[in-house]
Amino acid sequence: MSRQVKDPGEFGRVAVLMGGSAAEREVSLKSGRAVLEALLNKGVNAVGLDVGRQMTQPLTEDGKGYDRVFNIIHGRGGEDGVLQGALEALGIPYTGSGVLASALSMDKLRTKLCWMGAGLPTPRWMRISSEEDLVVCEETLGFPVIIKPAQEGSSIGMSRADDREQLKEAWRTASLYNCDVFAESWVVGNEYTAAILNGKPLPLIRLETPHTFYDFDAKYRAETTQYHCPCGLLPEQEQRFQRLAAEACEMVGVYGWARVDLMVDHDGKPWLIEVNTVPGMTDHSLVPMAARQAGISFDDLVWQILETSLDRD
Repeated sequence: MSRQVKDPGEFGRVAVLMGGSAAEREVSLKSGRAVLEALLNKGVNAVGLDVGRQMTQPLTEDGKGYDRVFNIIHGRGGEDGVLQGALEALGIPYTGSGVLASALSMDKLRTKLCWMGAGLPTPRWMRISSEEDLVVCEETLGFPVIIKPAQEGSSIGMSRADDREQLKEAWRTASLYNCDVFAESWVVGNEYTAAILNGKPLPLIRLETPHTFYDFDAKYRAETTQYHCPCGLLPEQEQRFQRLAAEACEMVGVYGWARVDLMVDHDGKPWLIEVNTVPGMTDHSLVPMAARQAGISFDDLVWQILETSLDRD
């Protein structure tokens, strides 16, 4: 449990790290600007740093130093344990999960293996390394399937395949991202997301989009995506799925805050999809939406996330 802070001066000088060099750079910059504005609104001595591959270099350049980091770099480099390890070496406290949980959660395949080992439900899947695997995939999982690069976020590189030709094309697209590629059984049902703040789940959001799935465009650009919060589930159902999301985070060591995506099929069974350890904080983002439903303003949400860094002092 993070220490509750009354005086913004207790945080010291805060660096809001944003940008990075991953495919989600533009989303991170938008999230970072929103976070920086919220911290300044709350009287925190915060500085926004747009960083590239040398993510920690700006922390020592101006000679003044920083007391902690609010990490809002999405994707590889900022969300996969690399930045976390560098900050640990520098002795600078930071928001969010540590090295292990960040690395595991960024790799969707390893996350699924952890969940399977813990007996948590996640859709059937198989790794695809060659064209020969495509035949096995068709025989094993059938159609439709969704093809994913294992270490990208924001649905980047993902495609649905309904037949052999689409499967081959989806695999080629996902292979461009220089990481493992896997196929996952398509779950027919409703999609939900569960924000976790300080180990406690916030109200669920049900997502509805006319797109084939909740892709990058549906997340960040489209005005046709609908967000239902309250989500429409019976209270006992929502609480059950919230507990599952919290357990999913616990299994991979998530700390501070996160967002878990899950599907619920037509039989009412939940299926864990992935966990995000540095979720978006844009005007289309889901964690602020869930927080608002729980009575937490955007500025207060950012403050509470920053409070979690104090446990690393």
